[in-house]
Amino acid sequence: MVFGARVWKTGIAVALALYISAWLNFSPPVIAAVAAIFAMQPSIYRSWRYFLEQLQTNILGAALALLAGMFFSNNVIAIGIVCIIVIIISLRVGMEETIGLTLVTVVAVMEASGEWQFAINRLLLSLIGIGCAFVVNVLFFPPKPKEQFASQIRTIFAKMSLLLRTVISNEMKEAVFREEKEGLRSGLKSLSDKYRLMEEEIKKIKGSGLNRIRELVVYKQKLLVMYKGLEVLEAVDEHYFQTSRTQAIDVYFDDHLEKLIKFHEHVLLKFDDKLKDDCSEGMEMEAENERFMTVLIDRYNKQPVGMLRLSVVAAAMYDYGHQIARLDKLVEHDHRGESQEREPLDLLLKSIRLK
Repeated sequence: MVFGARVWKTGIAVALALYISAWLNFSPPVIAAVAAIFAMQPSIYRSWRYFLEQLQTNILGAALALLAGMFFSNNVIAIGIVCIIVIIISLRVGMEETIGLTLVTVVAVMEASGEWQFAINRLLLSLIGIGCAFVVNVLFFPPKPKEQFASQIRTIFAKMSLLLRTVISNEMKEAVFREEKEGLRSGLKSLSDKYRLMEEEIKKIKGSGLNRIRELVVYKQKLLVMYKGLEVLEAVDEHYFQTSRTQAIDVYFDDHLEKLIKFHEHVLLKFDDKLKDDCSEGMEMEAENERFMTVLIDRYNKQPVGMLRLSVVAAAMYDYGHQIARLDKLVEHDHRGESQEREPLDLLLKSIRLK
């Protein structure tokens, strides 16, 4: 967990759960604190879903533990069997995230040999912790996946831009390049997680109109384009320097990659309304991308020796440019508030796959 708002909110939720438990004379309050820690989620939607799921599985777990405790008391074998049953049921109903806290309730209830007053006490303690985490998550620095995604993608693009601009010329030290590329890969994984949180909130919360869905498609394509940039880095690192090249080829690849990065940067700025819309820019870059591949194909047909690996790199660069051009079109549609003319939104959402 990165040090930030979620860390502070976890501490506040724990303190609040302990205070309310003590105020209501529920013992031991540590169960409420543990529940608050488990229940702190990275988005409001997940907090609400977690609250509902924990409510169901905790009631089920407490009921099973109460019933088993009446017959088997606090027999250790019986506690283990009940835990297994609760785990199986939770997995069957797709609530695996609630297993940990539910098992805490089960063990606590069976420890009291099935006394129903004790079972209710333990159940209420868990619900107090979950409720405190939900309230704190909503009221104090509520998660904003969209803003976090937008901020993070700018940071990651700056890192990727530096790597792409120096990868062909091989200017960066090998150790530094490896470290930066690993940081880029880690950043993209975190960015994917942010996107999924944003996607959940937009798709699951009622009232999400066409504009928000269209914006979600743009964000998904932005993420895909970032992954395509990483693929270019991987292709260059794996194939480019393992083949014989002339200085003219290095300049040709480097120049085209520079144009793609600049185009990518312009599209991101256009989405943020920092540039004037220019429909011809995307079409010009698409044509430039086609010419780049055509020249490489002609060269391969005339002199195939040593060109196969260069073709792999060229294909990765072409795909990167193609996806940037697609992003450019989506940004223009989003700014004009139009529905997609060629592809329905649902189809487009399915067609863009995440790593």
